[in-house]
Amino acid sequence: MFRLTEYFDPWYNPYWTILQQVGVDGAISKLDRRFDGEWNNSGDTPWSYPVLHDMKHRYERHGFELLGIEDYPPMDKLRMGLDGREQELEWVLELIRNMGRLEIPMLCYNWMGAINWVRTEIDRPSRGGAWVTAFRHADMADEPTWAGSVPAEQMWAAWEWFMDRAVPVAEQVGVRLALHPDDPPIGEVRGVSRIFNSIANYERAMDYVESEANAICLCQGNFALFHDDIAGAIRHFGKRGRIAFAHFRDVDGTAMDFVETFHDEGKTDKVAAMQAWIEVGFDGPIRPDHVPTLHGESNDDPAYAWLGRIHAAGYLQGLRAAAMHGRG
Repeated sequence: MFRLTEYFDPWYNPYWTILQQVGVDGAISKLDRRFDGEWNNSGDTPWSYPVLHDMKHRYERHGFELLGIEDYPPMDKLRMGLDGREQELEWVLELIRNMGRLEIPMLCYNWMGAINWVRTEIDRPSRGGAWVTAFRHADMADEPTWAGSVPAEQMWAAWEWFMDRAVPVAEQVGVRLALHPDDPPIGEVRGVSRIFNSIANYERAMDYVESEANAICLCQGNFALFHDDIAGAIRHFGKRGRIAFAHFRDVDGTAMDFVETFHDEGKTDKVAAMQAWIEVGFDGPIRPDHVPTLHGESNDDPAYAWLGRIHAAGYLQGLRAAAMHGRG
């Protein structure tokens, strides 16, 4: 049975207690960057062993098991195959080794160069006036990034170079590398190509290195923008044992023009998706992702306000119970 988890900063706030009260006991963490301005003097980076050790035990003291890290050192040169990627590789390998020492089993990463996930609206009115995020390609700024034009072949070559060096280390220390899809899953963003935006390209990635360490973060919201059958994708990759982590969320629209939704709305058959997770015997972490901002909440961190997370956790628990009941 999968572990219901949540993604949150590695320093306590009262919502940690609320998460436990509603049945969430697994944590997916960011790196602890509170002392970023000082780590060059102390010698301890956010991915160093002492900082990760303190972070893990902080979660444990509050009743959470740290099941993965969804963050990373600087990686843009590494992703795009630019000068300086060797140093970034060493930082990532240090993170992987330290995670292995601490028995943190999964690192979620992405291959979006220069710009991470992109939205053109962060306060689209939704049900009851809640705010959700949206993307419309026609509204996106089109000026190049600092990286200029980066073709798909360069992104693929850089990813393969990374895999050749990272997978042996990850295998040695028992860490799975979970590859998140591009968000949005379109061909390029402001001149920088995106390559993890189709089932075929994920097949290519999984075939490149046949290893448990080379795995997928199956983000249902992104997969739904390039594949009509989410349950089928779960079965396909899940039966191969290649899914290490999942994001449970939904959207309406297309990759070029979409809006994120409440977890109980959207285009995906979420009952079928939950049945597929149970059918393949997935026992890794699943977390709700990209929630609406509800009445009275700040929208300073769009898609990551707290009240929507509580609603989403309860919705996933209900889906899971119903799917299990249906199996007899």
